[in-house]
Amino acid sequence: MAKIKKDLEEKIRRAAKNRCGYCLNPQELMPYKLEIEHLVPKASGGETVEENLWLACRECNSHKAKKVEAIDNLTEKTVKLFNPRRQIWSEHFEFSQDNTEIIGKTACGRATIKSLQMNNFYQTTARSAWAETNKFPPKD
Repeated sequence: MAKIKKDLEEKIRRAAKNRCGYCLNPQELMPYKLEIEHLVPKASGGETVEENLWLACRECNSHKAKKVEAIDNLTEKTVKLFNPRRQIWSEHFEFSQDNTEIIGKTACGRATIKSLQMNNFYQTTARSAWAETNKFPPKD
């Protein structure tokens, strides 16, 4: 990954509220440092500039890899993945009643959840523990 200047990294972390732009996992609850990721991956021509960078947890970032699109199983259409810099999370996602799963409200949301495996065993197990302590989901 390209080296990102410290001041730019800090600016991105503040803008992202120090949490993953996809699953909203907060830095304070993660055992590792959240990663600066390329929204349009470098492999797809994305640049290392502020407008193309955001914060992601390792789970979401590793499953996203170089993807920019995915298939929505409901409509069977190929759609662009959610862009946390340009789109509003609550318009595309919501949490299940017990706060352990993320539910897609739109084709973009559903395709992103499936493609990034946002409801895998590790993610839902962590959310369950965090929800019991009232530390998750984020209140804003």
